[in-house]
Amino acid sequence: MSSVFNQVPLGPPIEVFALTEAYNKDSFEKKVNLGVGAYRTDKGLPWVLPVVKEVEKRLAADETLNKEYLPVLGSPAFCTAATSMLLGFDNPVLKENRAFGIQCLSGTGALRVAAEFLVKQLGSTIFYYSSPTWENHTLVFNNAGFEQGRSYRYWSAEARGLDLSGMLEDLSNAPEKSVIILHACAHNPTGCDPTQEEWEKIADVIEEKKLFPLFDSAYQGFASGDLEKDAWAVRYFVSRGFELFCTQSFAKNFGLYNERIGNLTVVMNDSEFVLTTKSQFTLVIRGMYSNPPSHGANIVANVLNNPSLFEQWKDHIRTMSSRIIEMRKALRTALEKLQTPGDWSHITSQIGMFSYTGLNENQSMYMVKKHHVYMLKSGRISMCGVTPSNVEYVAQAINETLNSII
Repeated sequence: MSSVFNQVPLGPPIEVFALTEAYNKDSFEKKVNLGVGAYRTDKGLPWVLPVVKEVEKRLAADETLNKEYLPVLGSPAFCTAATSMLLGFDNPVLKENRAFGIQCLSGTGALRVAAEFLVKQLGSTIFYYSSPTWENHTLVFNNAGFEQGRSYRYWSAEARGLDLSGMLEDLSNAPEKSVIILHACAHNPTGCDPTQEEWEKIADVIEEKKLFPLFDSAYQGFASGDLEKDAWAVRYFVSRGFELFCTQSFAKNFGLYNERIGNLTVVMNDSEFVLTTKSQFTLVIRGMYSNPPSHGANIVANVLNNPSLFEQWKDHIRTMSSRIIEMRKALRTALEKLQTPGDWSHITSQIGMFSYTGLNENQSMYMVKKHHVYMLKSGRISMCGVTPSNVEYVAQAINETLNSII
């Protein structure tokens, strides 16, 4: 009997998940996983934040909690806290009721909700993403109905840093009302962020060309250990009067990867349009997943709204960010000690979870096949996978690879 599914082609594997599967099947004793985008301890193990465990115990003992549906736009306590954390608790746009949050299914879900609203309500057709960017940006926006995705120059392979002039030129040529995806901090995959002065120039072009900024904030606090510093770019754009969206993920900074807890912050110039805007977001979400889950929202809301728990959490994000910074220093030191070809200063100048090493596709694949160091073909590595016990091995593998493969 024939099947209606016989015309369905095999889709390409998702590289990072395929890489993890291959790593798990590998029996090599010194294997290293530098592909996964999740925090690891010095021993290479996942970490459930102690403050998260404490709050979960409190939630389990709370007899007032039930399993009723949340509102379509999510938990008000969570949305208010998340939006305030991003914008600053005393930001004028909050006091003037010109900003609000929408609970979504982590950062990816927030991006999808934002993209569908932009297409259906604002008539957006073109979006711009950095070259390179997080691979899911294009898939999410294309699936949401955008007609065209275009890249803007971002990473200079030669300088191993930001191509500001190329970025500004590409944004200057963008059609009016194009949506510009910007990484709020800890750019994925390069780890290379604009300076404050460079952000000002970027904002100038976006304002002049009447483009719509959409920030993706997946690492606030996780990048530098400082919530204020990691939110600077978003707050700067808001202070200049931009209307914008910012998608927030609490996967990394709370370690809530599988709870799928995120927030979409909406900033507008006139509070008169908040009600109608919320009504249309309600319809988008109602037709997508109806309403969000409560557990992750309860955890985050309890932490952000309790001064003692908030301070505990800030200690945790400092612990995570400082470990990554130390591993950057250790890897650079080991590479330079081996006199590895090239300049490795970019390892420590980059920030956040990922580093764009500069290795090309052939070299990256050789790292996997020869040395069992699992990394993406683009040369991106997760610094969380580097530990005190494997940093020397990783450096030796990179050194041998660069001396063997062009």
